[in-house]
Amino acid sequence: MSSVMPPEWAPHSATWMGFPAAAYPEADVSNDDVWQAWATVANVIVDHEPVNMLCRPEQLPIARRLLSSAVTLHEFPIEDAWLRDTGPTFVAADNGLKAVDWRFNGWGDNTTFAWGEDAKIATHIAELLDIERISSQLTNEGGGLHVSGDGLVLLTDTVQLDPDRNPKWTRRQVEEEVHRLLGTGSAIWLPHGLWRDYAAHGTRGHVDIVACFNELGSVLLHRQQDRSHPDCERYELHRQALEQADLKYTDIVAPKTLEDRHGWVDYSYINHYVLNGAVVVPTFSDPNDGLACEQLAEAWPERDIRIVDARVIFAMGGGIHCITQQQPRI
Repeated sequence: MSSVMPPEWAPHSATWMGFPAAAYPEADVSNDDVWQAWATVANVIVDHEPVNMLCRPEQLPIARRLLSSAVTLHEFPIEDAWLRDTGPTFVAADNGLKAVDWRFNGWGDNTTFAWGEDAKIATHIAELLDIERISSQLTNEGGGLHVSGDGLVLLTDTVQLDPDRNPKWTRRQVEEEVHRLLGTGSAIWLPHGLWRDYAAHGTRGHVDIVACFNELGSVLLHRQQDRSHPDCERYELHRQALEQADLKYTDIVAPKTLEDRHGWVDYSYINHYVLNGAVVVPTFSDPNDGLACEQLAEAWPERDIRIVDARVIFAMGGGIHCITQQQPRI
């Protein structure tokens, strides 16, 4: 029986998140900073739709103190909190909702942190919802794909074809598996992600910080205009890939902030989350925050723009889209 992944802007039944265990030592933020950052995102989302939060049993008191009482907590020995990647990719079939369980190996084992329990999250959520789990042997993550709702999917050479993820898979085999599970028919491959994403603990090129479809039929594309930043050159390659695929695209400005103490930043407004009636937009106390919100308001008409300071989340290595996973309403 065929299945289809609804686009992110289709109606949701809920959002899934995970409560972080602790701050990374190299992130230059405290545990309290991290817990509050995740809680802030959840508390904004729950204004618009239900939120389910996985949480380690010993951290339930912290989570209950910071989270809205409307957020539903589920005990689970979560090791990291990037639910976009470790949670299931939900798809719709004739007989209801299903959960695609990609193989997860810690972003090509590109992390020093344990991920064995996180590889079981998709199965656990499918059991909580009492829905069918569809297992895949493709090593992949939810942040590594984006669907248009009409048959297109964005992928990245350095993610799905990563030799530390899928050493024996050809491009054609990847496409066939993705299309089989998501109901798509055509893949658009970007050559890589943003520069910072290839550092330690990075995903090696997730597309959800670079480009995403919107409901107006355009691809929203991260545009770094400062020529000193390596993502300026990457923008040109991403733009060319979309033009070769004959896709309409809309540039979304990059923040003016270029570096932190670790080097070039990957701050991006593309890593926003679209939910029922709203868009949760990352901001960075940056001069371009206002312009980006204006651009995204045009890209997502008739949705409220809800802003969240995402600097702590990005210091941990991801963004708002990375910590959320939509459950479509079927």
